[in-house]
Amino acid sequence: MNTNDPQIVLGTMDFGTRVDSDRAFAILDSFVAGGGTWLDTANCYSFWTDPSGAGGASERVIGAWLRARPGARDSVRIATKVRQNPLVPHSWPESAEGLSARAVHTGVEESLERLGVDHVDLLWAHAEDRTVPLEETVGAFGDLVAKGVALRVGAANHAAWRVERARSLAREQGVEPWSALQLRHSLVQPRPLSPVAEGGHRLLTAEDLDLARSEGLAVWSYSSLLWGSYVRADKPLPRTYDHPGTTRVLAVLDDVAGELSATRNQVVLAWLTRQGIEPIVGASRVEQIEEALAARRVGLSDEHVARFAEAR
Repeated sequence: MNTNDPQIVLGTMDFGTRVDSDRAFAILDSFVAGGGTWLDTANCYSFWTDPSGAGGASERVIGAWLRARPGARDSVRIATKVRQNPLVPHSWPESAEGLSARAVHTGVEESLERLGVDHVDLLWAHAEDRTVPLEETVGAFGDLVAKGVALRVGAANHAAWRVERARSLAREQGVEPWSALQLRHSLVQPRPLSPVAEGGHRLLTAEDLDLARSEGLAVWSYSSLLWGSYVRADKPLPRTYDHPGTTRVLAVLDDVAGELSATRNQVVLAWLTRQGIEPIVGASRVEQIEEALAARRVGLSDEHVARFAEAR
């Protein structure tokens, strides 16, 4: 796993829909000014809130920001995803593009056009597509790296065994393998074996971390701050988090935040980065990304980490 200074990643899912261009530009400017590097988007963001019923808004806003900020492309790295964009507006998952070679190439081509760039720094397979042979998907991703259109490739919301199978196929084909994982993870966890309510989400498991550490894969986490539920009374945790472990962890979280003069969110982000996990943080206001970036200065000790482990 990449443990050299894990980054706070800016999640841009709501840009162009819930977050208008002016606010998005201000957040992007603040993120870069604060030393942030990675932007995470997807070609499907956010079809479910866009009146058009299709994705692309987030990438278009990032593209507009890059055009308005000459030289900005040199200071940011862009990660996007293919797989989930509906080919027919308002028709998902029925018309989701999938991961055929044609879909992958077409999806990336359209992403590059919206972003106004000639390559992305990391391309994710947004979710599994078991209707397509894994060999075909692996070959398509490898082809994009060979062409310089994607510098690296990764798998989001994939089972660990599928990732390892894909890496083996990539070796057989002589192409670039997936070298990064993106899964949902945070300090508090749902009840074991309870289904995740949010469609398409896959929780990070011990097996995923084992694979990442064994193979030197990067790990990114999404929903890292659980939609504001750590700090906002009006956004309670989903019912699947209602169990004794959550109560114990939140008590420790309050104690540690007090000891370190940090916010709950900052401690959660520090807990993730200390494990070499790069948390994606969505922001709708500049203050939120400033708070997140300040988490890099929160010094969690081994004793703090042990207290969380015991509480969980």
